[in-house]
Amino acid sequence: MAMEKTFDAAAAETRLYEAWEKAGCFSAGANASRAESFCIMIPPPNVTGSLHMGHAFNNTLQDILIRWKRMQGYDTLWQPGTDHAGIATQMVVERKLAAEGNQSRREMGREKFLEKVWEWKAESGGTIINQLKRLGASCDWSREAFTMSGNFPGAVIKVFVEMYEKGLIYRGKRLVNWDPHFETAISDLEVENIEVPGHMWHFKYPLAGGETYEYVEKDEGGNVTLRETRDYISIATTRPETMLGDGAVAVHPTDERYAPIVGKLCEIPVGPKEHRRLIPIITDEYPDKSFGSGAVKITGAHDFNDYQVAKRGGIPMYRLMDTKGHMRDDGAPYAEAAGIAMAVAKGEKTLDEAETDALNLVPDDLRGLDRFEARKRVVDQITGEGLAVMTTATVKDDEGNETRQSVPFVESKPIMQPFGDRSKVVIEPMLTDQWFVDTRKIVGPALDAVKDGTVRILPESGERTYYHWLENIEPWCISRQLWWGHQIPVWYGPTVSADGKIDYSSGHEKLFCGPDFAAVAAQAREFYGAQEVHERGNLSDALEDQLESFSHDESTISLWRDPDVLDTWFSSGLWPIGTLGWPEDTEELKKYFPTSVLVTGQDILFFWVARMMMMQLSVVDQVPFHDVYLHGLVRDAKGKKMSKSTGNVVDPLDLIDEYGADALRFTNAAMASLGGALKLDTQRIAGYRNFGTKLWNALRFAEMNDATQAKQGANSFEPGKTALSETVNKWIVGETGRVRAEVDEALASYRFNDAANALYAFVWGKVCDWYVEFSKPLLMGDKTPQARAETQATMAWVMDQCLILLHPIMPFITEELWAKTGTRDKMLIHADWPAYDVGLVDDDADREMNWAISLIEAVRSARGEMNLPVGLKMTMLQLDLDPAGQTSLERNSTLIKRLARLDRIEPAAAAPKGAITLTVQGGTFCLPIADLIDVGAEKLRLEKSLGKLEKDLGGLRGRLKNPKFAESAPAEVVQETRELLASKEADHQRITNALTRLADIA
Repeated sequence: MAMEKTFDAAAAETRLYEAWEKAGCFSAGANASRAESFCIMIPPPNVTGSLHMGHAFNNTLQDILIRWKRMQGYDTLWQPGTDHAGIATQMVVERKLAAEGNQSRREMGREKFLEKVWEWKAESGGTIINQLKRLGASCDWSREAFTMSGNFPGAVIKVFVEMYEKGLIYRGKRLVNWDPHFETAISDLEVENIEVPGHMWHFKYPLAGGETYEYVEKDEGGNVTLRETRDYISIATTRPETMLGDGAVAVHPTDERYAPIVGKLCEIPVGPKEHRRLIPIITDEYPDKSFGSGAVKITGAHDFNDYQVAKRGGIPMYRLMDTKGHMRDDGAPYAEAAGIAMAVAKGEKTLDEAETDALNLVPDDLRGLDRFEARKRVVDQITGEGLAVMTTATVKDDEGNETRQSVPFVESKPIMQPFGDRSKVVIEPMLTDQWFVDTRKIVGPALDAVKDGTVRILPESGERTYYHWLENIEPWCISRQLWWGHQIPVWYGPTVSADGKIDYSSGHEKLFCGPDFAAVAAQAREFYGAQEVHERGNLSDALEDQLESFSHDESTISLWRDPDVLDTWFSSGLWPIGTLGWPEDTEELKKYFPTSVLVTGQDILFFWVARMMMMQLSVVDQVPFHDVYLHGLVRDAKGKKMSKSTGNVVDPLDLIDEYGADALRFTNAAMASLGGALKLDTQRIAGYRNFGTKLWNALRFAEMNDATQAKQGANSFEPGKTALSETVNKWIVGETGRVRAEVDEALASYRFNDAANALYAFVWGKVCDWYVEFSKPLLMGDKTPQARAETQATMAWVMDQCLILLHPIMPFITEELWAKTGTRDKMLIHADWPAYDVGLVDDDADREMNWAISLIEAVRSARGEMNLPVGLKMTMLQLDLDPAGQTSLERNSTLIKRLARLDRIEPAAAAPKGAITLTVQGGTFCLPIADLIDVGAEKLRLEKSLGKLEKDLGGLRGRLKNPKFAESAPAEVVQETRELLASKEADHQRITNALTRLADIA
């Protein structure tokens, strides 16, 4: 049955994928013919996720590698799975409950809520897996892992317990990103820093006791520009509500303006006057003398930079807000709290960490307010008291009259503000109790493994980023205030007083850590000498209020479990060993670990890659992978980041529906240059769909001429063994050997774009264009039956090689063609990857055919430059030619004339007037065109085009030379301008060449 005219991707892709799955083609070890293993761990997408272009790009590259290695006979495993995505999943389920009118999470309680999460997981959690299948991802789905099921929870808890017992995990109070909507700490990766309109308020902090000093400003030359007596120090802030928690005002040690008042006390200008707090003026390297007033208020509990200053200077850090982002309304009245803080500032009293955190320094009238409402009131109160820094500005009255007036100094300016990527609320830096990994104790081996070459990071720029992050690493916050996730295996019990009494009143002082309650209960029995230990649920505010009501019978002890769960990065940090069955010593662990390569986005180099390195080395003393391939974000055609707000998000499933999965995959490979920008252009995808059509048509041509494996048999041609007589067949076999070597070298170096470009040039250019055309005289009876048979066998082999070499990138169309053009003993996905190389190149045939091609291309180029009609047949004159060229011309003259649209080639002693010269290796030809075109009109047309181009080039070059453009324009605009300049320069060169040819004619 003859092949269909076109490839129906929509109908074929599902059918082919199901056939692969049914045949077990993706199973670990399938098609293995060698002992070496090759394993890739899929970066686990969120279980809540849907396929986006980043997933499509990343998984295409992984699938290319795994299909390539599988065909090479490696024992391959592409390990799939999903991450439980704590905050995202909890959000999805809570929204679903609300939409269906169910109880809220807190109303139904933890146990019932988690049941609802598992119900949602069963119903909707596999969406992205099915979408990955549409892309053609050949993972071993029978091994699909999930970070909350199978052996994974046990592995995660085991690691936590062991790291806790080694002193690598601890509970402490540090500043974290706090999401007031979800009421949990979140990672930096879950924070979006967005530029928004903001304000910078300038306020006066009066010096204690009315003290004054001489404030002097000087210019760069040391000349005094301002001298005045001040009784205050000026600060600027974008968050006035945090002034309530200030612990100090800092100035730079070399700032002479404030030298007279360093060590003095100043007053926070808000709150009841009779209870105003005093804070010290200190020095620190952090303030920038040239920014604002050069003085910075230090609020260690609500700003990351201030936190570091406070740590260095021993400045108290006072927390102002509750978990919802409201000003605190707990604790002692403000007057009492302010008095304690005043004593601390004067050095009369010291507080421990818990006492400092318990101190609520929010004035009574601001307690319980939303932080932004509190901000308005703080500004109003300070301004009303006359403690705002004033400036002169032009003010219009109701009638539009303008006058110069003194007004509060408030700068309206764009500010970078942190938002939760899911909650979309402003993130609050917050000092809270959290669990941390003491990363400094485990970072060393992870650094050494990259420095000594055990692990490679590509591109190399990733290594520099890796070193920077790990050499400056901070403790890793691993706790989240959520319900969905791996609950921290820690229980709290009462303290034991000095006289041996059990004391529940102090809350949760004694910690017990173990893999389960049974292990913890055993610890508690030994510690307390009790007979019975009971679990009283999760520790919460409600339970703490009930502590006193529990039995104080010392033979029975009550324990409460920590309600927090582990950061999902903690569990995904164990992804390589966890998916392979650890802590059991499984065969898969022995065979596939360490894994071969990790393909992932450069944005999670620290959050995931570095943490996997630290965790695996800490737990099993082995690196998790040998190579790390990093790529950037997939952007739109102009290089802009895709976002819903700008409306440029592209859905990969829409692209698959329109162009087919193969076209999208080939596009992904073609743009995957190491460290390069990833610009997705739908025109490019359409072009690669056309490439698939070109391949399909070439196979149809082969089929119509009995030049397929189905007609020729599996062994009708063997490279390096079958003797060939026809030059064109020798040439294409050599080109096939050459491209196989290029593809292998490119893929081995993770240069996916080079592999794709080499295959495109070979399949479209060498095979579909040149070889098919060159073969027509041989297949259609112009030569002997032997020549025809040889060409049929050669073409059948070449077409098969095209399918094999293209399969890792374009699996669907190649598998379909493989089945339609031969009787195969196995599917293409398991076909043997060839081992031939450039040894197949016949130098004489290579030289002859490439000479003929160069002559044809020279004629075509000249015709195009001169704007000659495509169908016009011309005469070409041979001026001089060496013996090798003469042989090539004589052997291929018929092909050259047909493909260059020449009616004849004649020798000539010299080029006639009105001819354009063509130079090829070993000779010179010319095309007489004076009578074929209006030279004057063509010259005018080209000069007009050149003039417009030169004007455009001047503008583009001027823009790029302007420093302000490079500094202020978005990076994608600058890059787009550079690319446009390069394109127009190429056009300029082409037109200049054409004008030179015309000048020769004239």
